[in-house]
Amino acid sequence: MGKVIAITNQKGGVGKTTTTINLAASLAVAERRTLVIDFDPQGNATSALGIDKQSLKPGKSIYHALIGETPISEMILPTEIDQLFIVPATPDLAGAEIELVSAFARESKLKAAIQSIRDQFDFILIDSPPSLGLLTINSLTAADSFLVPLQCEFFAMEGLGQLLHTVSLIRQNINPALGDEGVVLTMFDGRNNLANQVEKEVRTHLGSKIFETVIPRNVRLSECTSFGKPVILYDIDSKGCVAYLNLAKELLSRNQPKVVPPPFVMPSAPSAKPNETAGGVA
Repeated sequence: MGKVIAITNQKGGVGKTTTTINLAASLAVAERRTLVIDFDPQGNATSALGIDKQSLKPGKSIYHALIGETPISEMILPTEIDQLFIVPATPDLAGAEIELVSAFARESKLKAAIQSIRDQFDFILIDSPPSLGLLTINSLTAADSFLVPLQCEFFAMEGLGQLLHTVSLIRQNINPALGDEGVVLTMFDGRNNLANQVEKEVRTHLGSKIFETVIPRNVRLSECTSFGKPVILYDIDSKGCVAYLNLAKELLSRNQPKVVPPPFVMPSAPSAKPNETAGGVA
């Protein structure tokens, strides 16, 4: 089965959608079949991968899979990159927060929807909305692990504590197997003293949970989304593209299957040949 990773941060403007689409594209060019689920009513990941939300056929967005109206397999769309696919979102998804309030197992609707397609992909990345509402709870319930893009500023660190508290509650009550994929620092400007201070502080507190790769503040990353392309198709030589390729490499390294070495067995002593004795040849 493919690994489901929720890309989440309840604070907006931290590079969450940018991380989702560019990490997904980098995994795809590494020949990992990858699906992006746009789970944000703004539909930014949909637009950033070149899908015109206005031209979508009725019933062909993640909202309709969430309410059980259409199988999710019928709304998977290809992108310009061979191994990269997307389930689009439209503003209709905003209504799901209200419609699902009284639904049975409301926090598990996304998990149920994607169960039938998990074995078709190596990775499924969920672009969660910038909130801690029912949609984000659904994404964390459906996920095997979560990845947090963290902007290098003070208020982003403050919000991280709130997110980790929510994750703790979800583990206690809904999804005890939810793992930590890690935290990736975004929009980093090495000339900024505060950015360096934030990086030092989060690495001190979270250690190996922080990816070594840091995503720089890069104009190409901002431009590529307006052209409906991941940065690897827009400017492959840009610092932003190189950073996301390195992030994908690091993510794949973290997800290598762990090989358990065989147990050590003490070799038995060789038996003496029939025509030999302790003193030599008989």
